[in-house]
Amino acid sequence: MKDPLVVCGCDETPQVRKLQQAVSWDVLSPPFSATFSGGDMTYCVGIMTRQGLVMASDSRTNAGYDDVNVCCKMHRFVQPGERVFTLLCSGSLSLSQSVLTLLERDFQQGKGLALAPTMYDAARVIGEQIRQVSTLDRPALERDGYRYNVHVILGGQVRGETHQLYLIYPQGNPLSAAEESPYLQIGECKYGRPILDRGIRYNRTSLEEAAKYALISIDSTMRSNVTVGPPIDLIVYGADEFQITRSRRFATDDPYWRAIQVQWEQSLRKAVQELPTVKFGEAEPLTR
Repeated sequence: MKDPLVVCGCDETPQVRKLQQAVSWDVLSPPFSATFSGGDMTYCVGIMTRQGLVMASDSRTNAGYDDVNVCCKMHRFVQPGERVFTLLCSGSLSLSQSVLTLLERDFQQGKGLALAPTMYDAARVIGEQIRQVSTLDRPALERDGYRYNVHVILGGQVRGETHQLYLIYPQGNPLSAAEESPYLQIGECKYGRPILDRGIRYNRTSLEEAAKYALISIDSTMRSNVTVGPPIDLIVYGADEFQITRSRRFATDDPYWRAIQVQWEQSLRKAVQELPTVKFGEAEPLTR
């Protein structure tokens, strides 16, 4: 077995604004997503196409309206040539850090994710660690009125099978993306979902297009909810690559990120202007 490689980092801390919004639980419906109430705010999205996977996340966390921080929510576990896992986390930062610490410890020792024979088993490994942290911390949290809240999106590939995408819930149970529902979201989902519904097609969307959709989805969320913010982390993984060679972090002033924001807004305005004019017939009298 090749030496495992764990990559996790966040090296930028830009100025961020105070929080002004909070969200509550949304009904889950395909394509599946999970939003949460209270605690750390975030938006993460994983997209699966025939060509591979795109994973993207914001980096804003908070413990209240006047306590805003930046923390990386994207974490990679890699055995080059054998297996690649990318995890996106939302919910309580302390809980997700505990889950990741347990996963990283086992991975470095050649256990857990390092031995999972399939992506489903990898999702179950993550679920078991979520349950272990729940056993440790849930009673004390709920005694003080806090919800046990951690969600994980898992994307990757184990040699011998195709690339896959999973959502793991706070109870530890996994849900798989499918060709008919080829993306998964966690955190503040509703603002970034419409563009994904309109654009993502498993068989037709290229990885380059999927990366743009992911960035537009995050930008749409940022425009409507200030609890989501940069830096933006992005990974593009091609099927059967078994290593991560395309990853990027976008700060607020990144030229490409700014170009995406400006060009997308200009394109939307132009598209609206070019739509057929709304026509009205002769006004009908009001009746009581």
